[in-house]
Amino acid sequence: MKNFLSCIYYLLGVILLGLILIFLGFLLVPELAMAEVYDEDFKNLGLTGTERGIYTVLIFIIAYGFVMAEEFTGLRKSKPVILAAGIIWAHAAILAAEKGVSVEQLHEAFEYNLAEYAALMLFLLVAMTYINAMAERNVFEVLRSWMIRKQFSYKQLFWVTGIITFFLSSVADNLTSALLVGAVVLAVGKGNDKFVAIGLVNLVVAANAGGAFSPFGDITTLMVWQAGYADFFDFFELFIPSVVNYVIPATFMYMALPNAQPTATDEEQVYLKPGGMQVCVLFALTIVLAVSFKQFFHLPPFMGMMTGLSILMIYGFSINKLYQNESFDIFNKVRDAEWDTLFFFFGVVFAVGGLGYIGYLELISSAMYDGLGDTTANILVGIISAIVDNIPVMFAVLNMNLDMDLYQWMLVTLTAGTGGSLLSVGSAAGVALMGQSNHRYTFFSHIKWTPVIALGYFASIVVHYLING
Repeated sequence: MKNFLSCIYYLLGVILLGLILIFLGFLLVPELAMAEVYDEDFKNLGLTGTERGIYTVLIFIIAYGFVMAEEFTGLRKSKPVILAAGIIWAHAAILAAEKGVSVEQLHEAFEYNLAEYAALMLFLLVAMTYINAMAERNVFEVLRSWMIRKQFSYKQLFWVTGIITFFLSSVADNLTSALLVGAVVLAVGKGNDKFVAIGLVNLVVAANAGGAFSPFGDITTLMVWQAGYADFFDFFELFIPSVVNYVIPATFMYMALPNAQPTATDEEQVYLKPGGMQVCVLFALTIVLAVSFKQFFHLPPFMGMMTGLSILMIYGFSINKLYQNESFDIFNKVRDAEWDTLFFFFGVVFAVGGLGYIGYLELISSAMYDGLGDTTANILVGIISAIVDNIPVMFAVLNMNLDMDLYQWMLVTLTAGTGGSLLSVGSAAGVALMGQSNHRYTFFSHIKWTPVIALGYFASIVVHYLING
Protein backbone atom coordinates (compact mmCIF):
# COMPACT_ATOMS: atom_id res chain seq x y z
CA MET A 1 0.00 0.00 0.00
CA LYS A 2 2.83 2.40 0.85
CA ASN A 3 4.54 1.73 -2.48
CA PHE A 4 1.28 2.42 -4.30
CA LEU A 5 0.76 5.70 -2.44
CA SER A 6 4.31 6.86 -3.09
CA CYS A 7 3.92 6.05 -6.79
CA ILE A 8 0.75 8.15 -6.90
CA TYR A 9 2.63 10.94 -5.14
CA TYR A 10 5.38 10.99 -7.78
CA LEU A 11 2.90 11.08 -10.64
CA LEU A 12 0.85 13.85 -9.04
CA GLY A 13 4.01 15.90 -8.55
CA VAL A 14 4.94 15.63 -12.22
CA ILE A 15 1.39 16.35 -13.38
CA LEU A 16 1.23 19.40 -11.11
CA LEU A 17 4.43 20.80 -12.60
CA GLY A 18 3.11 20.20 -16.10
CA LEU A 19 -0.18 21.94 -15.35
CA ILE A 20 1.71 24.92 -13.98
CA LEU A 21 3.74 25.02 -17.17
CA ILE A 22 0.61 24.96 -19.34
CA PHE A 23 -1.03 27.61 -17.16
CA LEU A 24 1.96 29.87 -17.64
CA GLY A 25 1.77 29.24 -21.34
CA PHE A 26 -1.76 30.61 -21.47
CA LEU A 27 -1.36 33.57 -19.13
CA LEU A 28 2.17 34.88 -18.99
CA VAL A 29 3.30 35.41 -22.56
CA PRO A 30 0.31 35.10 -24.88
CA GLU A 31 2.10 37.20 -27.46
CA LEU A 32 4.36 34.24 -28.15
CA ALA A 33 1.39 32.11 -29.07
CA MET A 34 -0.07 34.73 -31.39
CA ALA A 35 3.14 35.54 -33.27
CA GLU A 36 2.73 35.12 -37.00
CA VAL A 37 5.74 36.91 -38.50
CA TYR A 38 8.89 34.83 -38.74
CA ASP A 39 12.03 36.53 -37.44
CA GLU A 40 15.34 35.58 -39.02
CA ASP A 41 17.05 35.85 -35.60
CA PHE A 42 14.46 33.76 -33.77
CA LYS A 43 15.48 31.60 -30.83
CA ASN A 44 12.27 29.58 -30.86
CA LEU A 45 9.00 29.26 -32.73
CA GLY A 46 6.96 31.11 -30.10
CA LEU A 47 4.01 28.74 -30.46
CA THR A 48 3.46 27.74 -26.83
CA GLY A 49 -0.25 28.53 -26.89
CA THR A 50 -1.14 26.29 -29.82
CA GLU A 51 -2.92 22.97 -29.33
CA ARG A 52 -0.01 21.12 -30.87
CA GLY A 53 2.44 22.89 -28.56
CA ILE A 54 0.42 22.03 -25.45
CA TYR A 55 0.16 18.46 -26.70
CA THR A 56 3.97 18.16 -26.67
CA VAL A 57 4.05 19.28 -23.04
CA LEU A 58 1.51 16.61 -22.12
CA ILE A 59 3.61 14.00 -23.93
CA PHE A 60 6.64 15.03 -21.88
CA ILE A 61 4.64 14.91 -18.63
CA ILE A 62 3.32 11.42 -19.39
CA ALA A 63 6.81 10.18 -20.33
CA TYR A 64 8.29 11.59 -17.15
CA GLY A 65 5.53 10.00 -15.13
CA PHE A 66 6.80 6.64 -16.38
CA VAL A 67 10.36 7.66 -15.51
CA MET A 68 9.41 8.41 -11.91
CA ALA A 69 7.41 5.18 -11.63
CA GLU A 70 10.33 3.05 -12.87
CA GLU A 71 10.73 1.44 -9.44
CA PHE A 72 7.20 0.05 -9.68
CA THR A 73 6.72 -0.63 -13.38
CA GLY A 74 10.21 -2.00 -14.16
CA LEU A 75 10.20 0.01 -17.42
CA ARG A 76 13.67 1.48 -17.92
CA LYS A 77 13.63 5.27 -17.79
CA SER A 78 15.28 5.73 -21.19
CA LYS A 79 12.44 4.14 -23.13
CA PRO A 80 9.59 6.61 -22.53
CA VAL A 81 11.75 9.74 -22.86
CA ILE A 82 13.25 8.66 -26.20
CA LEU A 83 9.75 8.04 -27.52
CA ALA A 84 8.64 11.43 -26.17
CA ALA A 85 11.63 13.12 -27.82
CA GLY A 86 10.70 11.68 -31.21
CA ILE A 87 7.06 12.73 -30.91
CA ILE A 88 7.96 16.23 -29.67
CA TRP A 89 10.37 16.91 -32.52
CA ALA A 90 7.91 15.57 -35.09
CA HIS A 91 5.36 18.11 -33.85
CA ALA A 92 8.02 20.83 -33.68
CA ALA A 93 8.85 20.16 -37.34
CA ILE A 94 5.16 20.45 -38.29
CA LEU A 95 4.86 23.73 -36.36
CA ALA A 96 8.04 25.05 -38.02
CA ALA A 97 6.66 24.22 -41.48
CA GLU A 98 3.37 25.94 -40.68
CA LYS A 99 5.28 29.04 -39.59
CA GLY A 100 7.36 29.08 -42.77
CA VAL A 101 10.69 28.07 -41.22
CA SER A 102 13.07 26.61 -43.80
CA VAL A 103 14.32 23.03 -43.53
CA GLU A 104 17.90 24.30 -43.15
CA GLN A 105 16.95 26.43 -40.14
CA LEU A 106 15.03 23.54 -38.61
CA HIS A 107 18.09 21.32 -39.02
CA GLU A 108 20.29 23.98 -37.43
CA ALA A 109 18.09 24.02 -34.32
CA PHE A 110 17.99 20.22 -34.23
CA GLU A 111 21.75 19.81 -34.72
CA TYR A 112 22.43 22.16 -31.81
CA ASN A 113 20.88 19.54 -29.52
CA LEU A 114 22.80 16.80 -31.29
CA ALA A 115 26.12 18.57 -30.66
CA GLU A 116 25.22 19.09 -27.00
CA TYR A 117 24.37 15.43 -26.54
CA ALA A 118 27.36 14.08 -28.45
CA ALA A 119 29.87 16.04 -26.36
CA LEU A 120 28.36 14.96 -23.04
CA MET A 121 27.70 11.39 -24.14
CA LEU A 122 31.33 10.80 -25.19
CA PHE A 123 32.59 12.35 -21.96
CA LEU A 124 30.31 10.18 -19.83
CA LEU A 125 31.06 7.05 -21.84
CA VAL A 126 34.77 7.38 -21.11
CA ALA A 127 34.16 8.06 -17.42
CA MET A 128 31.86 5.03 -17.16
CA THR A 129 34.40 2.85 -18.98
CA TYR A 130 37.10 3.83 -16.49
CA ILE A 131 34.77 3.12 -13.55
CA ASN A 132 33.99 -0.31 -15.02
CA ALA A 133 37.70 -0.99 -15.57
CA MET A 134 38.49 -0.10 -11.93
CA ALA A 135 35.63 -2.30 -10.75
CA GLU A 136 36.92 -5.22 -12.84
CA ARG A 137 40.41 -4.75 -11.35
CA ASN A 138 38.82 -5.06 -7.84
CA VAL A 139 39.52 -1.43 -6.85
CA PHE A 140 36.10 -0.96 -5.28
CA GLU A 141 35.95 -4.49 -3.85
CA VAL A 142 39.20 -3.82 -1.96
CA LEU A 143 37.66 -0.68 -0.47
CA ARG A 144 34.45 -2.52 0.47
CA SER A 145 36.35 -5.44 2.00
CA TRP A 146 38.51 -3.09 4.07
CA MET A 147 35.50 -1.28 5.54
CA ILE A 148 33.80 -4.55 6.51
CA ARG A 149 36.90 -6.12 8.04
CA LYS A 150 37.70 -3.05 10.19
CA GLN A 151 34.70 -3.89 12.44
CA PHE A 152 33.60 -0.29 12.95
CA SER A 153 30.71 0.45 15.31
CA TYR A 154 27.45 1.60 13.75
CA LYS A 155 28.24 5.23 14.56
CA GLN A 156 31.79 4.98 13.23
CA LEU A 157 30.58 3.23 10.10
CA PHE A 158 28.00 5.97 9.57
CA TRP A 159 30.72 8.63 9.25
CA VAL A 160 33.21 6.45 7.40
CA THR A 161 30.71 5.43 4.72
CA GLY A 162 29.32 8.97 4.42
CA ILE A 163 32.71 10.66 4.06
CA ILE A 164 33.96 8.07 1.56
CA THR A 165 30.78 8.48 -0.49
CA PHE A 166 31.09 12.28 -0.36
CA PHE A 167 34.59 12.28 -1.85
CA LEU A 168 34.10 9.29 -4.13
CA SER A 169 31.11 10.96 -5.80
CA SER A 170 33.32 13.92 -6.76
CA VAL A 171 35.08 11.71 -9.32
CA ALA A 172 32.54 8.94 -9.88
CA ASP A 173 28.83 9.63 -10.37
CA ASN A 174 26.51 9.63 -7.36
CA LEU A 175 24.80 6.42 -8.50
CA THR A 176 28.04 4.39 -8.60
CA SER A 177 29.26 5.84 -5.30
CA ALA A 178 26.00 5.18 -3.47
CA LEU A 179 25.66 1.62 -4.77
CA LEU A 180 29.27 0.74 -3.92
CA VAL A 181 29.19 2.02 -0.34
CA GLY A 182 25.55 1.00 0.05
CA ALA A 183 26.65 -2.62 -0.33
CA VAL A 184 28.83 -2.14 2.76
CA VAL A 185 25.97 -0.64 4.80
CA LEU A 186 23.69 -3.51 3.82
CA ALA A 187 26.35 -6.12 4.59
CA VAL A 188 27.21 -4.91 8.09
CA GLY A 189 23.65 -3.81 8.93
CA LYS A 190 22.04 -7.24 8.74
CA GLY A 191 19.57 -7.55 11.58
CA ASN A 192 19.45 -3.79 12.24
CA ASP A 193 16.99 -2.21 9.83
CA LYS A 194 17.13 1.13 11.63
CA PHE A 195 20.83 1.50 10.90
CA VAL A 196 20.34 0.47 7.28
CA ALA A 197 17.53 2.98 6.73
CA ILE A 198 19.43 5.89 8.29
CA GLY A 199 22.75 4.82 6.77
CA LEU A 200 21.33 4.79 3.24
CA VAL A 201 19.70 8.21 3.66
CA ASN A 202 23.14 9.38 4.76
CA LEU A 203 24.70 7.99 1.57
CA VAL A 204 22.14 9.71 -0.68
CA VAL A 205 22.82 13.09 0.92
CA ALA A 206 26.60 12.51 0.84
CA ALA A 207 26.61 11.39 -2.79
CA ASN A 208 24.59 14.37 -4.00
CA ALA A 209 26.55 16.90 -1.92
CA GLY A 210 29.91 15.44 -2.97
CA GLY A 211 29.02 15.61 -6.64
CA ALA A 212 28.15 19.31 -6.49
CA PHE A 213 31.65 20.73 -6.05
CA SER A 214 33.39 18.88 -8.87
CA PRO A 215 32.89 19.12 -12.66
CA PHE A 216 33.13 15.31 -12.73
CA GLY A 217 30.81 14.69 -9.80
CA ASP A 218 27.46 15.00 -11.52
CA ILE A 219 26.05 15.35 -15.01
CA THR A 220 24.68 18.77 -14.06
CA THR A 221 28.10 20.12 -13.04
CA LEU A 222 29.58 18.61 -16.19
CA MET A 223 26.96 20.38 -18.31
CA VAL A 224 27.70 23.76 -16.70
CA TRP A 225 31.44 23.27 -17.22
CA GLN A 226 31.17 22.16 -20.83
CA ALA A 227 28.77 25.01 -21.59
CA GLY A 228 31.52 27.44 -20.57
CA TYR A 229 29.66 29.17 -17.74
CA ALA A 230 32.40 28.27 -15.26
CA ASP A 231 36.03 27.18 -15.40
CA PHE A 232 37.17 23.87 -13.96
CA PHE A 233 38.52 25.32 -10.71
CA ASP A 234 35.49 27.57 -10.13
CA PHE A 235 33.49 24.59 -8.96
CA PHE A 236 35.73 24.09 -5.94
CA GLU A 237 34.21 27.28 -4.51
CA LEU A 238 31.29 25.02 -3.66
CA PHE A 239 33.36 22.65 -1.50
CA ILE A 240 32.53 24.24 1.87
CA PRO A 241 28.82 24.77 1.01
CA SER A 242 28.70 21.11 -0.07
CA VAL A 243 30.28 20.02 3.22
CA VAL A 244 27.67 22.05 5.12
CA ASN A 245 24.92 20.52 2.97
CA TYR A 246 26.05 17.05 4.05
CA VAL A 247 27.23 17.56 7.64
CA ILE A 248 24.12 19.27 9.05
CA PRO A 249 21.60 16.49 8.25
CA ALA A 250 24.25 13.83 8.95
CA THR A 251 24.73 15.20 12.47
CA PHE A 252 21.02 14.87 13.24
CA MET A 253 20.90 11.36 11.78
CA TYR A 254 24.00 10.35 13.74
CA MET A 255 22.25 11.12 17.02
CA ALA A 256 19.44 8.69 16.13
CA LEU A 257 21.77 5.74 15.47
CA PRO A 258 21.96 2.73 17.78
CA ASN A 259 25.02 2.72 20.02
CA ALA A 260 26.02 -0.84 19.21
CA GLN A 261 28.49 -2.99 17.32
CA PRO A 262 27.56 -4.87 14.13
CA THR A 263 27.72 -8.65 14.15
CA ALA A 264 31.23 -9.82 13.32
CA THR A 265 31.74 -11.10 9.77
CA ASP A 266 34.31 -13.49 8.32
CA GLU A 267 34.99 -11.28 5.30
CA GLU A 268 38.11 -12.41 3.44
CA GLN A 269 40.66 -9.86 2.32
CA VAL A 270 40.36 -8.90 -1.35
CA TYR A 271 43.40 -7.99 -3.46
CA LEU A 272 43.80 -5.81 -6.52
CA LYS A 273 44.17 -7.55 -9.85
CA PRO A 274 47.31 -6.74 -11.88
CA GLY A 275 47.14 -3.19 -13.20
CA GLY A 276 44.47 -2.03 -10.76
CA MET A 277 46.48 0.84 -9.32
CA GLN A 278 47.75 1.82 -12.76
CA VAL A 279 44.19 2.11 -14.06
CA CYS A 280 43.42 4.51 -11.19
CA VAL A 281 46.45 6.59 -12.13
CA LEU A 282 45.40 6.60 -15.78
CA PHE A 283 41.94 7.82 -14.77
CA ALA A 284 43.54 10.72 -12.89
CA LEU A 285 45.70 11.43 -15.96
CA THR A 286 42.59 11.38 -18.16
CA ILE A 287 40.93 13.97 -15.93
CA VAL A 288 44.05 16.14 -16.30
CA LEU A 289 43.87 15.72 -20.07
CA ALA A 290 40.19 16.74 -20.13
CA VAL A 291 40.95 19.89 -18.12
CA SER A 292 44.00 20.67 -20.27
CA PHE A 293 42.10 20.34 -23.55
CA LYS A 294 39.50 22.78 -22.19
CA GLN A 295 41.81 25.27 -20.49
CA PHE A 296 44.81 25.39 -22.84
CA PHE A 297 43.62 24.21 -26.24
CA HIS A 298 40.06 25.61 -25.96
CA LEU A 299 38.66 22.30 -27.18
CA PRO A 300 35.73 20.41 -25.65
CA PRO A 301 36.76 18.32 -22.61
CA PHE A 302 35.48 15.12 -24.21
CA MET A 303 38.46 15.24 -26.59
CA GLY A 304 40.81 14.93 -23.63
CA MET A 305 38.66 12.11 -22.24
CA MET A 306 38.78 10.23 -25.54
CA THR A 307 42.56 10.65 -25.62
CA GLY A 308 42.70 9.18 -22.12
CA LEU A 309 40.50 6.30 -23.25
CA SER A 310 42.98 5.48 -25.99
CA ILE A 311 45.75 5.29 -23.36
CA LEU A 312 43.63 2.86 -21.33
CA MET A 313 43.06 0.78 -24.44
CA ILE A 314 46.79 0.54 -25.09
CA TYR A 315 47.50 -0.26 -21.42
CA GLY A 316 44.80 -2.96 -21.48
CA PHE A 317 46.60 -4.52 -24.43
CA SER A 318 49.84 -4.56 -22.42
CA ILE A 319 48.09 -6.27 -19.46
CA ASN A 320 47.06 -9.13 -21.74
CA LYS A 321 50.62 -9.46 -23.02
CA LEU A 322 52.34 -9.23 -19.62
CA TYR A 323 49.91 -11.45 -17.71
CA GLN A 324 48.92 -14.44 -19.81
CA ASN A 325 46.29 -15.56 -17.29
CA GLU A 326 44.56 -12.17 -17.32
CA SER A 327 41.86 -11.12 -19.76
CA PHE A 328 41.35 -7.37 -19.98
CA ASP A 329 39.03 -6.50 -22.88
CA ILE A 330 38.41 -2.76 -22.95
CA PHE A 331 35.42 -3.15 -25.24
CA ASN A 332 33.70 -5.23 -22.57
CA LYS A 333 34.05 -2.22 -20.27
CA VAL A 334 32.48 0.01 -22.93
CA ARG A 335 29.70 -2.54 -23.40
CA ASP A 336 28.98 -2.52 -19.66
CA ALA A 337 28.57 1.25 -19.48
CA GLU A 338 25.26 2.52 -18.11
CA TRP A 339 23.55 2.65 -21.48
CA ASP A 340 20.16 3.20 -19.93
CA THR A 341 21.53 6.43 -18.41
CA LEU A 342 23.18 7.48 -21.66
CA PHE A 343 20.00 6.86 -23.67
CA PHE A 344 17.91 8.54 -20.98
CA PHE A 345 20.16 11.55 -21.34
CA PHE A 346 19.58 11.46 -25.12
CA GLY A 347 15.83 11.50 -24.59
CA VAL A 348 16.05 14.34 -22.08
CA VAL A 349 18.28 16.51 -24.27
CA PHE A 350 16.06 16.17 -27.32
CA ALA A 351 12.72 16.28 -25.48
CA VAL A 352 13.66 19.42 -23.53
CA GLY A 353 15.38 20.83 -26.63
CA GLY A 354 12.20 20.30 -28.66
CA LEU A 355 10.07 22.02 -26.03
CA GLY A 356 12.58 24.85 -25.98
CA TYR A 357 12.42 25.18 -29.76
CA ILE A 358 8.64 25.50 -29.57
CA GLY A 359 9.11 28.27 -26.98
CA TYR A 360 8.52 26.78 -23.54
CA LEU A 361 11.98 27.45 -22.10
CA GLU A 362 11.69 31.16 -22.84
CA LEU A 363 8.26 31.08 -21.25
CA ILE A 364 9.57 29.43 -18.06
CA SER A 365 12.54 31.79 -18.03
CA SER A 366 10.17 34.77 -18.10
CA ALA A 367 8.08 33.31 -15.30
CA MET A 368 10.91 32.25 -13.01
CA TYR A 369 13.98 34.37 -13.65
CA ASP A 370 12.35 37.61 -14.80
CA GLY A 371 9.45 37.30 -12.39
CA LEU A 372 11.17 35.94 -9.26
CA GLY A 373 14.79 37.00 -9.73
CA ASP A 374 17.87 34.88 -10.23
CA THR A 375 18.44 33.87 -6.60
CA THR A 376 14.87 32.79 -5.85
CA ALA A 377 14.58 31.01 -9.20
CA ASN A 378 17.84 29.13 -8.67
CA ILE A 379 16.77 28.01 -5.20
CA LEU A 380 13.47 26.86 -6.70
CA VAL A 381 15.39 24.83 -9.30
CA GLY A 382 16.81 22.71 -6.49
CA ILE A 383 13.38 22.10 -4.98
CA ILE A 384 12.01 21.09 -8.38
CA SER A 385 14.97 18.68 -8.67
CA ALA A 386 13.58 16.79 -5.68
CA ILE A 387 10.61 15.76 -7.83
CA VAL A 388 11.96 15.86 -11.37
CA ASP A 389 15.44 14.54 -12.17
CA ASN A 390 18.04 17.31 -12.10
CA ILE A 391 19.33 16.49 -15.61
CA PRO A 392 16.33 17.86 -17.56
CA VAL A 393 15.98 20.72 -15.08
CA MET A 394 19.60 21.82 -15.54
CA PHE A 395 19.51 21.28 -19.30
CA ALA A 396 16.44 23.53 -19.44
CA VAL A 397 18.21 26.22 -17.41
CA LEU A 398 21.27 26.07 -19.66
CA ASN A 399 19.13 26.52 -22.74
CA MET A 400 17.26 29.56 -21.43
CA ASN A 401 20.20 31.80 -22.47
CA LEU A 402 20.26 33.40 -19.03
CA ASP A 403 22.52 36.35 -18.29
CA MET A 404 23.83 35.34 -14.85
CA ASP A 405 27.17 35.93 -13.18
CA LEU A 406 29.45 33.19 -11.85
CA TYR A 407 27.96 33.37 -8.35
CA GLN A 408 24.49 32.57 -9.70
CA TRP A 409 25.74 29.76 -11.95
CA MET A 410 27.47 28.21 -8.96
CA LEU A 411 24.27 28.65 -6.94
CA VAL A 412 22.13 26.78 -9.45
CA THR A 413 24.85 24.12 -9.72
CA LEU A 414 24.72 23.66 -5.94
CA THR A 415 20.92 23.61 -5.71
CA ALA A 416 20.33 21.35 -8.71
CA GLY A 417 22.96 18.91 -7.43
CA THR A 418 21.81 18.76 -3.81
CA GLY A 419 18.07 19.43 -4.11
CA GLY A 420 17.53 15.81 -5.13
CA SER A 421 18.40 14.75 -1.57
CA LEU A 422 15.12 16.17 -0.26
CA LEU A 423 13.24 13.08 -1.48
CA SER A 424 14.41 9.53 -2.14
CA VAL A 425 13.17 9.85 -5.74
CA GLY A 426 15.06 13.09 -6.35
CA SER A 427 18.28 11.44 -7.51
CA ALA A 428 19.50 8.28 -9.18
CA ALA A 429 21.31 7.35 -5.97
CA GLY A 430 18.10 7.33 -3.95
CA VAL A 431 16.11 5.37 -6.51
CA ALA A 432 18.87 2.77 -6.88
CA LEU A 433 19.29 2.27 -3.13
CA MET A 434 15.55 1.77 -2.70
CA GLY A 435 15.80 -1.12 -5.12
CA GLN A 436 19.00 -2.51 -3.60
CA SER A 437 17.81 -2.39 0.02
CA ASN A 438 14.87 -4.80 -0.32
CA HIS A 439 12.40 -2.34 1.28
CA ARG A 440 14.62 -1.45 4.24
CA TYR A 441 15.18 2.01 2.74
CA THR A 442 11.97 3.47 1.33
CA PHE A 443 10.36 6.73 0.27
CA PHE A 444 8.81 7.05 3.72
CA SER A 445 11.96 6.21 5.69
CA HIS A 446 13.69 8.99 3.73
CA ILE A 447 10.97 11.64 4.03
CA LYS A 448 11.20 11.49 7.84
CA TRP A 449 14.59 13.18 7.45
CA THR A 450 13.50 15.71 4.81
CA PRO A 451 13.22 18.59 7.35
CA VAL A 452 16.86 18.28 8.44
CA ILE A 453 18.00 17.69 4.85
CA ALA A 454 16.15 20.90 3.92
CA LEU A 455 17.95 22.64 6.79
CA GLY A 456 21.28 21.57 5.29
CA TYR A 457 20.08 22.63 1.82
CA PHE A 458 19.26 26.18 2.86
CA ALA A 459 22.30 26.44 5.15
CA SER A 460 24.58 25.56 2.21
CA ILE A 461 22.97 28.35 0.17
CA VAL A 462 23.64 30.83 2.99
CA VAL A 463 27.25 29.65 3.28
CA HIS A 464 27.68 29.98 -0.49
CA TYR A 465 26.44 33.58 -0.23
CA LEU A 466 28.75 34.39 2.70
CA ILE A 467 31.83 32.89 1.01
CA ASN A 468 31.27 33.54 -2.69
CA GLY A 469 28.52 36.18 -2.86
